[in-house]
Amino acid sequence: MFFGFHWNGGTANDVDSGGSSGYPWSYYGQRALSNSGAIFVAPQGTNNGWANPGGEDVTFVDDMLRRIEADLCVDTSQRFAMGFSYGGGMSYALACARGTVFRAVAVYSGAQLSGCSGGTDPVAYIGLHGLRDPVVNISAGRSLRDRFVRNNGCTPQNPPEPANGSLTHIVTYYSGCRAGYPVAWAAFDAGHTPGPWDGSAGDYNPHERSWTGPVVWNFFSQFGGANPTPTATPTSTPTGNPPATTALRGVGSNRCLDVSGVSQANGALVHIWDCHGGVNQQWTSTSAGELRVYGNKCLDVNGAGTADGTAVLIWDCNGQNNQKWRFNADGSITAVGANKCLDVSGAGTANGTRVHIWSCTGDSNQKWTRV
Repeated sequence: MFFGFHWNGGTANDVDSGGSSGYPWSYYGQRALSNSGAIFVAPQGTNNGWANPGGEDVTFVDDMLRRIEADLCVDTSQRFAMGFSYGGGMSYALACARGTVFRAVAVYSGAQLSGCSGGTDPVAYIGLHGLRDPVVNISAGRSLRDRFVRNNGCTPQNPPEPANGSLTHIVTYYSGCRAGYPVAWAAFDAGHTPGPWDGSAGDYNPHERSWTGPVVWNFFSQFGGANPTPTATPTSTPTGNPPATTALRGVGSNRCLDVSGVSQANGALVHIWDCHGGVNQQWTSTSAGELRVYGNKCLDVNGAGTADGTAVLIWDCNGQNNQKWRFNADGSITAVGANKCLDVSGAGTANGTRVHIWSCTGDSNQKWTRV
């Protein structure tokens, strides 16, 4: 179940309808991505805001949960909250006060606007914020994020952020977090908007084309089953990425699957490179069988080809079989559409050796380990 909170001056209808972008941006893009597979709730704040005096807006959410869950079949381990600006502040207030109720929250360009009662429980948290936000300075977003870096037992760091003028975004998953309680930070070179585009400084572009929808969907959709039990310290094998987000190291080369030049452009080639933990080496396995990088790009067999040697690159995720991959017990990764293996060309080991598909042989240049 998804709660979508509106911004200052916005309305529940704006969130539900998607505004001028329509259904593809309904609930910040999550409704369309869910394929009608979830319950969506758009509350209306008093005076079109979320001041939460005396905790009344948190109580309002409690009351809605009781009513909805009395009438509908709800997976109570799958409650999510998200919102932009004032709505982000309200989502943060729920993270603070109802961390044991909500599985994860997404805060778009938020600040501590609706309070933070409690604020000591862990909760899976993703923050998204613009470097040039003139309404809510990005420092406010960093401060919200850092509370849950602490609560979730993550290793503190200053995550990379894009350069001013780059018109790009960088998504970072923290390391060392308690199992089941990841923290992610998505910084982008734009202003006060929930739907930035790479390559454009316009804060009022149609939001349905934004990368934020897939990034948040990918963060939320990693969770399945009941809430984990909080632990006092990180697990014995800590990781800041969700269980399905890792680098992929070639067994034969000891180098990692890497997007050339840290490019986020459609058609950017994939090769092997020294493992360095950068965002262009972080691959997320989704329930749809995709291998995502940067949150919204998929590992793709060029042109849906099936011939040996067909190049592997990145492309906007589209759900087609040439973007679906199967991890096998022997360490190989099969391209579902071609039924061939992810292969390092010529069993090469040098930086920059390209990766393609090839008939499965069982050789070490077709075997990969998660690191």
